[in-house]
Amino acid sequence: MTRTATELLETAARTLAPDPHANPLVPLIARGEASRDVLATLALEQQWVIPADRTAFLHLAQRTDEPDVAAFFEMLAEGETLAGQRLESFAAACGVDEARSRAYDPLPGCQAYPACIAWLALNVSPADAVVAITANFSAWGGYCATIAESLRTHYGFKPDDCAFFDFFAEPSPELDRKATAAVQASLDMRGIDEEQAYRYGRLLQSYESLFWTTLQQLT
Repeated sequence: MTRTATELLETAARTLAPDPHANPLVPLIARGEASRDVLATLALEQQWVIPADRTAFLHLAQRTDEPDVAAFFEMLAEGETLAGQRLESFAAACGVDEARSRAYDPLPGCQAYPACIAWLALNVSPADAVVAITANFSAWGGYCATIAESLRTHYGFKPDDCAFFDFFAEPSPELDRKATAAVQASLDMRGIDEEQAYRYGRLLQSYESLFWTTLQQLT
């Protein structure tokens, strides 16, 4: 039986959900046990991740000939722009200024994730990438919700300082609709290689786990 886009995306999210222990840092942040220096490093790493992902999403939008797929990645790119603006307040609250940002050398373990996104942008079917990336985002949103709450509760951060994480934590029905439309259009036109999409999704989840593990090792 042919599955709908909604069924495919829901199955992907369940299948690719990370192990509960795959993120060792967020529980520390949730308890207020991560140092502000680690939070600063998180901000500094995201200053590299956000623009890299934005460029990759725009490239994926340009590579596809399916308007619904392009619209999905264009919305992701726009979201990275908005997230980058919100990241400034979080970085400043962590004590990160322009000089520190310029002098910072990113950690390979943290930058493996955006490197994988860039690899997907260059090498895989944009439709397959929709499935892999959407499945990964469901876990990322949960992490951001936990961090945003803890920043307020344990670290005394102001609302603007938490806006970066609030942005990703908030449900986005419009993005969900665009993801579903992109996958359905691809299914109708040429199909999706689910096995490959899951393979890419597992890579993304592993690299995201490496991101958090790398930061946790600084504690």
